[in-house]
Amino acid sequence: MRAFQNLKGQDSLMKQDTTNGLLGQRILVTRASGQNKKFSQELRAIGAVPIEFPTIQILPTNSPELGMAITNLSTYHWLIFTSVNGVTHFWQRLLTSGKNGADLSPLRLAAIGATTAKALQNYGLTVALMPDEYVAESLLETMGEVAGQRILLPVGDLARSTLAEGLQAKGATVDQVVAYQTKPVTDPANLLMLLPTIDILTFTSSSTVRNFVQLLPQARPPAATIGQAIVACIGPITAQTAHEVGLPVHVVAENYTIAGLVEALQFL
Repeated sequence: MRAFQNLKGQDSLMKQDTTNGLLGQRILVTRASGQNKKFSQELRAIGAVPIEFPTIQILPTNSPELGMAITNLSTYHWLIFTSVNGVTHFWQRLLTSGKNGADLSPLRLAAIGATTAKALQNYGLTVALMPDEYVAESLLETMGEVAGQRILLPVGDLARSTLAEGLQAKGATVDQVVAYQTKPVTDPANLLMLLPTIDILTFTSSSTVRNFVQLLPQARPPAATIGQAIVACIGPITAQTAHEVGLPVHVVAENYTIAGLVEALQFL
């Protein structure tokens, strides 16, 4: 496997005309337990050996701000979701509050990412807007005029404020409320014994990166601890976080989804 500099100056892996390049490759899956099944299945389908090692856990929250927002749903114009976790936990809280999908019908729904949109559609909801690029900045460009409108943004407790701030700058009133919590898995278990056997490390969010690094010995640079393992990230935000904490980045998916990451890995 050969590395080269891409146009953004980040390390990437050269596409090679080979088949079954991942056959037998051991790939560390760091997603939360219970959310890694599809990823592991897709890796097995192309001959890889997924090793599930969750570095985060996703938990519900009893945020009073979320409860208040659901009570006042009729006052909003837009409801924006940035992740499947946001959809799942918002929906659960919606039902707990005695409401259902019919209470969302007056609102326009936006989703970042095809997987997020699919999660909404599975609940019988219609997605009015999904940007071509699966990042907050792209949604800001495509939403158009929002001055004077009220927007509800259910997110995780570690979410960036980029989207909320951008919408506010365009004149909207934004309620960014916490719909779920991301907590670290604090037990390193056999990670140090496992790492020398791993060919590729995969990261699907900034939190998986940060918590993975927290499980490593702090006396050594992360890059030294992971040895020759390839680092693959689901998108540029996750890749940026990896660089910030001292990990090399070799693969960044062009399509910021699990399917996109699997596709990118097949060019190794």
